[in-house]
Amino acid sequence: MEAADYEVLSVREQLFHERVRESIISTLLFATLYILCHIALTRFKKPAEFTTADDEDATVNKIALELCTFTLAVALGAVLLLPFSIISNEVLLSLPRNYYIQWLNGSLIHGLWNLIFLFSNLSLIFLMPFAYFFTESEGFAGSKKGVLARVYETLVVLTLLSLLVLGMVWVASAIVDNNKASMESLYDFWEYYLPYLYSCISFLGVLLLLVCTPLGLARMFSVTGKLLVKPRLLEDLEEQLHCSAFEEAALTRRICNPTSCWLPLDMELLHRQVLALQTQRVLLEKRRKASAWQRNLGYPLAMLCLLVLTGLSVLIVAIHILELLIDETAMPRGTQGASLGQVSFSKLGSFGAVIQVVLIFYLMVSSVMGFYSSPLFWGLRPRWHDTAMTQIIGNCVCLLVLSSALPVFSRTLGLTRLDLLGDFGRFNWLGNFYIVFLYNAAFACLTTLCLVKTFTAAVRAELIRAFGLDRLPLPVSGFPRASRKTQHQ
Repeated sequence: MEAADYEVLSVREQLFHERVRESIISTLLFATLYILCHIALTRFKKPAEFTTADDEDATVNKIALELCTFTLAVALGAVLLLPFSIISNEVLLSLPRNYYIQWLNGSLIHGLWNLIFLFSNLSLIFLMPFAYFFTESEGFAGSKKGVLARVYETLVVLTLLSLLVLGMVWVASAIVDNNKASMESLYDFWEYYLPYLYSCISFLGVLLLLVCTPLGLARMFSVTGKLLVKPRLLEDLEEQLHCSAFEEAALTRRICNPTSCWLPLDMELLHRQVLALQTQRVLLEKRRKASAWQRNLGYPLAMLCLLVLTGLSVLIVAIHILELLIDETAMPRGTQGASLGQVSFSKLGSFGAVIQVVLIFYLMVSSVMGFYSSPLFWGLRPRWHDTAMTQIIGNCVCLLVLSSALPVFSRTLGLTRLDLLGDFGRFNWLGNFYIVFLYNAAFACLTTLCLVKTFTAAVRAELIRAFGLDRLPLPVSGFPRASRKTQHQ
């Protein structure tokens, strides 16, 4: 055998080992995410649905739960996709020839992007509809009952639904782009149908992020205020605790002896007042036990961090809007090659990359908080050990739509310079200047309005509470105001 043949075999063997290594790393990463998601879902599922007397229903719910776990793992992978790529690029820049990071290369990152795209399509188009119809199916009339009968009914319904959706996509594509080339591409299922359908879903996810993220950014301030101990001046915690205890004792006496009063009592209102006083007393005890550093430094620092992160996000988007007007390279675009380890994606180097990762995670958490805070999706909020199976499916679908749109959302707003890899950059609307420009302008305006309105109201309310002005004409803070009829009693 000649030397050239040995060289070809050596190259093929090296490529084979690289593919095997990338497959093992991807499998380990996904298995870790799958285990974490399975633990999370078991904390929210309703145990009664998995321990029923009917073994068939329990088996169906277990299968649906595994499908939901797979979908949630894909959603978590989509959230980590962009930060992992940014950090990997900085590591390759800092340690270009380190032996221990040879496994971290552009091929691995590009493969992860393709896998997330593939699994997102699979989960949204097949697995989650299958899980929902599977839990709702009972088998065809006259057929033998069992899990297989439910599977057959689910597959038939899913096939009919797929034909309906594909027909709608075919008609929409023909209307939007009516030429011979596009008409011929309509018959290509894998290369055209699925990317076009996922492009529509991703566009809806990006629009949902545009609405939910400003709401979540505003909501973050109020949630932080509830979780942390707030500093207050000119107040006496011991006095407030004694007043709360006396009020609770008086109300408890009136509830236990309703006949001692000549006038009829609103027992439901009294119970609500007692619960409010108990909650207030718990919060006062927590504030009394808090250290001086926690009480006077933790809350201001947390609020300052939220304000800086939100203001920095708006500033970056504003700069990106100016770049869109003067530089065509600022437009989001996709690339098929993973050119990592060549140049930093931030002008500030590694420090700027860390800021990008923090902002991406911050906006994702804010969007999820805004999603569950909106009145339209309030009923979808999961409850601890009390979430029905259909509700779990709905949550997994919504989280996957939000998370899979996060890379496109971050690149469209200019939060990172990393070009979208794989099929994420094939969306046609990413090349439309007017859509990208209006999207950036809408995000900057909505976030600024929510920030100004929420922050100014929160600061005004906290200043009033800090100086004790809220307790001057009113009883103990937090005590529910009763009606005139109850006050006369």
